[in-house]
Amino acid sequence: MSARETAIAALHSRLATSLAVRNPAPVVLRGETIPQRIPPGGIVVVHDGETVEEAPILSPLAWQIEHRTEVEITVAGATPAARNTLLDALLVDIASAITGNRTLGGAVEWAQPGSPSFEDVEFEGAAAARAAAIPVTLWFTVAGSPLA
Repeated sequence: MSARETAIAALHSRLATSLAVRNPAPVVLRGETIPQRIPPGGIVVVHDGETVEEAPILSPLAWQIEHRTEVEITVAGATPAARNTLLDALLVDIASAITGNRTLGGAVEWAQPGSPSFEDVEFEGAAAARAAAIPVTLWFTVAGSPLA
């Protein structure tokens, strides 16, 4: 498994474990599209993202990688206030899960959540939903080739 894959899998695992204690718990997915129906706890999707920077470190040759993933959160509710309350609670829990273990169990050197962006969306069968996307930057080092 590559260092990038290890880092993203650790982020997904950390969020799935941390958010499982919520009632109702959101569905935490990785790299999937949002299902037609949004469960009461919401949906959290971890997207693979892209490598932002690769910096060589000499002697011995290694690469410092900065990889940016995106965590997408979608919630539904009967009222705008209910949607906003659930979305805010999930944003706080996600940030706490990441900042509570910045190395994601040793998979990365540092994980940093960014500022969320918001949008209102409509789904079939739901009057309205609220969505947010949080960029999460992962820093890690790989020996030899940056593709390792």
